[in-house]
Amino acid sequence: MFNVEMYQGKKDENYALVQKQLVALIEDEPNMIANLSNSAALLNQFLSDINWVGFYLAEEDQLVLGPFQGLPACVRIPLGKGVCGTSAAERKTMRVEDVHQFPGHIACDATTRSEIVIPLMKDGKLIGVLDIDSPITNRFDESDQQGLEKFTDILGKYL
Repeated sequence: MFNVEMYQGKKDENYALVQKQLVALIEDEPNMIANLSNSAALLNQFLSDINWVGFYLAEEDQLVLGPFQGLPACVRIPLGKGVCGTSAAERKTMRVEDVHQFPGHIACDATTRSEIVIPLMKDGKLIGVLDIDSPITNRFDESDQQGLEKFTDILGKYL
């Protein structure tokens, strides 16, 4: 059973708590889709001021929509296109303060203003990306980036 925790500490303490919750949710489950689904739900409950959180999975030269929380989304994104495709192609986190200023941004939800995308890796191989959108400009900071990168590192070890 999962109990909803109130995240009332400092941001880094809250990220440490959600990372522990992630391990508890996925450590004994071998199914990738189940683990990605619970991971998206956990982040959706944990993060404030977001309108979409989920995964795109690497498939040949594109990303394909995976488990998520939010409105229906773009199904396929070519590597190198948009924030997600760029993050996947470059294997690096993309933190975008204003998506309308990002060349080639792919708008799945017109209310999105900022975005963070973190590559999801396992044994040096790209599995996909974690994509989180917010209706607030400049929603994600360095602390979010570090906490979410650790989250994806943990997730990658269990997939």
